[in-house]
Amino acid sequence: MMFTVPENMKGVQLVGHGGPEQLVYRDDLKVPVPLKGEVLIKVAAAGVNNTDINTRTAWYSKSDNGSDDASWSGNALVFPRIQGADVCGYIVAVGEGVDSNRIGERVIIEPCLQEGNGEALAQAWYFGSECDGGFAEYTKVAAKHAYRIETALSDVELASFPCSYSTAENMLTRADVQRGETVLVTGASGGVGSAAVQLAKARGATVIAVTSESKRELLMQLGADQVINRGDNLIEALGHNHVDVVVDLVAGNQWPELLDVMKPFGRYAVAGAIGGAMVNLDVRSLYLKDLSLLGCTVLLPQVFANLVTRIEQGKIKPLVAQSFALKDIALAQHAFGDKQHVGKLVLRVDAE
Repeated sequence: MMFTVPENMKGVQLVGHGGPEQLVYRDDLKVPVPLKGEVLIKVAAAGVNNTDINTRTAWYSKSDNGSDDASWSGNALVFPRIQGADVCGYIVAVGEGVDSNRIGERVIIEPCLQEGNGEALAQAWYFGSECDGGFAEYTKVAAKHAYRIETALSDVELASFPCSYSTAENMLTRADVQRGETVLVTGASGGVGSAAVQLAKARGATVIAVTSESKRELLMQLGADQVINRGDNLIEALGHNHVDVVVDLVAGNQWPELLDVMKPFGRYAVAGAIGGAMVNLDVRSLYLKDLSLLGCTVLLPQVFANLVTRIEQGKIKPLVAQSFALKDIALAQHAFGDKQHVGKLVLRVDAE
């Protein structure tokens, strides 16, 4: 199978830290050339994530000037950068050492990269942060991170999976969630949270979701056994020592309550802090209850392959709230910030 690959493409470049005005839509970007061990992918759809906005605003930075360490790796972001961690597309060319039979494969990209620029990485990259991602007509990635997928789901539906669902699956894997355990998920109506509800339920866990009252019914439909209104006191709602695992994407002022509702030897997994990154920790709660605190960013080796299998087997379902044309990325990010949706917002790249 042969594809004609143009020299130029349309895409969105992030040209600096700041507001949506830093996102520039262009039609004269150079199509990337795959290096040794890489594949070139024609992007069909790309999901919008919290990390896109956090990277744009330099939220990850801990430095005084807010730009010296604003990437996932803790280094300065290189501009211009094409963001976009959630990608579904089709392999149209391969680099040296990659089987040409892979051309034509429909793939989703593992966003946490262990290989980049044709070589193994000493520190993991995130697709669209340390390297260009999927907010363009074409992108490239190491062949090992492009997973063939066989499913009747649409490209837009598949683009809702990679970042959110792999993050959720990684948290559940790191916390070793077992059948019969009780899992509390904060931020349950978001992309990662709604994925965690489904994936925890698929493991046979009892799932408690924390979300707004308006989203209660949809979370129950996704598999939540109980829904607690966001802002309600968790101790009053559940009591002390009630849950085995906390999957946290919020942090913020209510954080101490999460430790209080955990059983002795409970596991706390975190991959987000949308409610505020600074929390109060009573160390006595940590050591007297023998709790484990797990920071979850780099995916364990088996996580993405397991996710692809679950998708192909139909054990989890996509949850797409709305789709936008790529050129409307600022509108999509504005809608994302309003937090009125449940699930994912996705950019239709092949519609450009």
